Amino acid sequence: MDRREFLRGAKASLPTAVGYISIGFACGVVGVSSGLTAWEMALMSIFIYAGSSQFAFAALALANASLFSLTITIFLVNLRHLLMSLHVTTLFKEASLSQGIGIGTLLTDESYGVLLSERVRRKGISTSWMHGNNVIAYLTWILAVVLGALIGSYIPDPTSLGLDFALVAMFVSIFESQLTGMLRWMAGQKIVMILGAVTISYLLLAIVISESMAVLGATLVGCAVGVMIDDN
Repeated sequence: MDRREFLRGAKASLPTAVGYISIGFACGVVGVSSGLTAWEMALMSIFIYAGSSQFAFAALALANASLFSLTITIFLVNLRHLLMSLHVTTLFKEASLSQGIGIGTLLTDESYGVLLSERVRRKGISTSWMHGNNVIAYLTWILAVVLGALIGSYIPDPTSLGLDFALVAMFVSIFESQLTGMLRWMAGQKIVMILGAVTISYLLLAIVISESMAVLGATLVGCAVGVMIDDN
C-alpha cells in the first residue's frame, strides 16, 4: 500500500469525519434511549456501519420489531450501496479481489461523494487513496457512536441540540462540491435534465412504493438519463 496516497485519502476524508462526529454522537444517544447498550451500538457500528440503518434499527428495536422486519428494513435501506459499489468497480479496474472487497465493505454515501469530488480534479486515483478515505471515516464513526452511547443518558433529546440535522448538512456540502465540479465539464442543461429526472421519478415512485425503494428507483432513472445524454 502506498502510504503517501493513503494519507492523502485520509486528509480528503477529514470534512466527512468531522460531520460523522455529530451524527454518530446522535446515533449513539438514540440507540441507548431505545434500550441498546454501548457495546451493542459499538458492534452495530462495526458490522452494519450505516447511519440511516442504525437509526432505523434503534427505532425498530424500541418497537420490539421481529428479526425478519429488522433484516428486511436494513436490507432495503442499504440497497443503494449496490449501485455505488458497481460504479466504484469501474474506477478501480486494476484492484485485486481483496482490495475490492475492502473498498466495498467500508464504502458509504459520504466516502463515495468524496471519491467523486476527487475524481473531478484528477483521474488516477489509487486504491490506497480510497482505503485512506474509507478507514478514517469508519474509525471516526465507531468512536463517535460509542461516545454518544456512553453519555447518551445525559442527553434525552438530541434534536434540541440540532444533532439530527448534521447528516443533512453533510450531504448538502458533498452535493455542492460535486455540482461545482460537474459544472466544469458538463453543460448546465444536462445537469438540470438529470436532476429533474431524479426529482420527478422520486415523487412519482414515492406514491406507490416505499421511500427507500423510491430513492433506489429514482437513482436508477437518473443514471439512465445520464448515460443517454452523455456524449463523451
